[in-house]
Amino acid sequence: MGYVIQSVGLFPHWTIARNIGVVPTMLNWSPARIAARVSELLTLFDLDPATYGPRYPHQLSGGQQQRVGVARAMAGDPDVLLMDEPFGALDPLIRAALQDEVKRIHQVSGKTIVMVTHDIDEALRLGTQIVLLEQGRILQVGSPFALLSQPANDQVADFVGRSDVGIKLLSLQKVSSLARLEAPENGPSLPVSASLREAVSILAQHRCNTLNLRDDTGAHAGGLHAADLFKRAPIDARHGNDD
Repeated sequence: MGYVIQSVGLFPHWTIARNIGVVPTMLNWSPARIAARVSELLTLFDLDPATYGPRYPHQLSGGQQQRVGVARAMAGDPDVLLMDEPFGALDPLIRAALQDEVKRIHQVSGKTIVMVTHDIDEALRLGTQIVLLEQGRILQVGSPFALLSQPANDQVADFVGRSDVGIKLLSLQKVSSLARLEAPENGPSLPVSASLREAVSILAQHRCNTLNLRDDTGAHAGGLHAADLFKRAPIDARHGNDD
């Protein structure tokens, strides 16, 4: 089991490469295998091995240190990765970026990740299954959709937020699910991977009825019309975080 703690806990007198390689070293991996694994993980987290491997923790930003902490936990190729409020001490911008990074790593690696968090929005954004606890008692276990649409009791409903459940449901579905092939004549652009919640925000901000959708290369990927958001239920039980 790999373990990521809130305070990162990197060894300050060791280089980044040595920090990441600590568990493989304890597992008696060969130096060549350790070096290859360190390089692989730094690359996976968008940290150039030649640049960041020789550095020390104090030479990295808080977000970079947190990435290294996750990389260290993954170094020994554990079956399960336990993350104990890993982003609690970070500012909102870095926190959002690292949430996206962990989601990407999860999709790439296929590892089981157990994350402890007090932030319901973080749980809804990252989780595929959520266990809601109160004083050691399980209140409900289910997908983000299940907790939002079918709360087990008033405590769950209050915790996930009664007043903005509809908006949170929109965050579980991508704009690609409602995209039309034709391109709107005018209107701001949005990545096709964005959520319907982000689309509603952009539509309201620009006071427009249509959005141009772009893929990762910037090419046209269809259009989104505001009217389509309300022609049917925004999400059904088949949709999850990755749809």
